[in-house]
Amino acid sequence: MSEETTSITPTRPYMVRALYQWIEDNALTPYLMVDATADNVQVPKEHIQDGRIVLNIASRATGNMSMENDYIHFSARFGGVSQEIWVPLTAVMGIYAKENSQGMFFDPNEYDDYVPEEDAATTSKKSTAAPKPKRDNKAGLKVLK
Repeated sequence: MSEETTSITPTRPYMVRALYQWIEDNALTPYLMVDATADNVQVPKEHIQDGRIVLNIASRATGNMSMENDYIHFSARFGGVSQEIWVPLTAVMGIYAKENSQGMFFDPNEYDDYVPEEDAATTSKKSTAAPKPKRDNKAGLKVLK
């Protein structure tokens, strides 16, 4: 391995997609809890409570859903008005089933040491500072039962 800054891809986008599929496959309603104060979050402000918003992301409640490694995007109706929703994965706090609360909440520090591949190349060329120390290999997920 080279001495350049490397970073393992966070598990959050993969776990969100897997749990979303599991919840839908079991005819339950997937809810996404989002930190509405995070950068680049685009959600209806009037539905934010205590800096958070819980979104129903069931396929029957959304249109044009796209779950990528760095964001979730879809359209949904709020008060009868269609809106575009953008949620960076860094702002996703958890995903769970409405009916039984089974799901997962994520370590809020999971992205602290993560440098996307395209940023790592730019950062390593511009900075001569020592890389951040790697974080302990602790599990960063909590399973709800």
